[in-house]
Amino acid sequence: MIVALVALLAVWGRLRLGIFDTPGDVSGSVTVVGPLVLVGWLLVIGLFGGYREDAFGAGPDEYKRVLNASLLTAGLLGVGCYLAKFPLSRGFFLLFFTVGIPALLLGRFVLRRAIHQARRQGMLQHRVLIAGTPSHVDEVAAVLSRESWLGYHVIGAIVPRSDLRQETSSGIPVAGTTEEVSNVVRHSDADVIFFAGGALRSASQLRSIAWDLERADVQVVVAPSVTDVSAERIRVRPVGGLPLMHIDPPRSTDATSWGKRAFDLIGSAALIVLFSPIFLVTAACIKVADRGPVLFGHTRIGRDGKEFNCLKFRTMVPNAESLVTDMQAQTGQSALLFKMKEDPRITKPGKWLRRFSIDELPQLFNVLKGDMSLVGPRPQVAREVALYEGPMIRRLRVRPGMTGLWQVSGRNDLTLQEAVRLDLYYVDNWSLVQDVSILWRTFGAVFGSRGAY
Repeated sequence: MIVALVALLAVWGRLRLGIFDTPGDVSGSVTVVGPLVLVGWLLVIGLFGGYREDAFGAGPDEYKRVLNASLLTAGLLGVGCYLAKFPLSRGFFLLFFTVGIPALLLGRFVLRRAIHQARRQGMLQHRVLIAGTPSHVDEVAAVLSRESWLGYHVIGAIVPRSDLRQETSSGIPVAGTTEEVSNVVRHSDADVIFFAGGALRSASQLRSIAWDLERADVQVVVAPSVTDVSAERIRVRPVGGLPLMHIDPPRSTDATSWGKRAFDLIGSAALIVLFSPIFLVTAACIKVADRGPVLFGHTRIGRDGKEFNCLKFRTMVPNAESLVTDMQAQTGQSALLFKMKEDPRITKPGKWLRRFSIDELPQLFNVLKGDMSLVGPRPQVAREVALYEGPMIRRLRVRPGMTGLWQVSGRNDLTLQEAVRLDLYYVDNWSLVQDVSILWRTFGAVFGSRGAY
């Protein structure tokens, strides 16, 4: 439908704008080529797998397939008309694809968001059984619960006979044992069966189960003991009938490349110019409120443990730092990622500055200088870094950022463990596309004031 509407728009635009050609009637050539292009475009998208269920609704693969198929369609149409000496309007061709390709991608995006929202509200759900040891079942169930937009509703667990119990530690009811998987699936009305660690004694057992379920309309999914690895780092290569999963090395070194630095320089300079009126108004409000300093500089730990002076608009009383220890004792919170929802140290203008994250705009100058990046783990003070344990030290492999993955995933509403997990995921799976996506999502998180205090 989108392609048909774009075709009509291209005909109208060609007649009105007269792109490339003198204004005239193009209905004759479009009547001949139009239906063929519409059908051909959809067929090429189908050949590229753009309508496959496993590619729809998650990850960038769906968009890549639609984009590549659309570019190929444009190329085939252009070359075909040239070789056949068919007088297709160049203006129509240009408008058709320059408008049609973004329209198709936007349509996929809107449909994806609608489906995700429906799944979060409990609709369009898949009934899921998870087979494996109780600990592995709980791990997989935690991921599916966290990513509710996937639409997986866990209805039960299938565990080895030696681990048989009424329910797992997280409260998932046990529906049967792994020795009778096929029968349990048939009688549970499940749509999907996940095989986690400890579910299978041998590869032949999985093959037998797949044979048993081939007429049951149940999707079989194997969940390996690999988490927090992006799709771009995973390649599956079948060798002799054995699917081998190749995992590329972590990308923390890529997150310090010249490409990311160039992106930071250009982006921060542009944003400083764009937000200059906000800088002036904010500075005036802070000065009028209590006559105190406008900016607040605080020593933070940056890349490789180096200290730097992190700039912010002042949102607290001048002696705020001296009150931290007493407040931690009153609330019982750890110093690591310490935050309070009703912090008495915050000034009157500081409340709305924090609500919309305006207080952090001066950090654009830290990005320009090279102490920070536009996207990365948030910078922390020395006492917080001193509490790092195990893999948490990997946060220091990259420049700290003004925004990051955990900020657009809930900000201060997330638990400490979840915030650290998201930061480590970012460090290990960095990509420039992910940076752009996080910046885009930051505007939604900021204007929605989600988890900001």
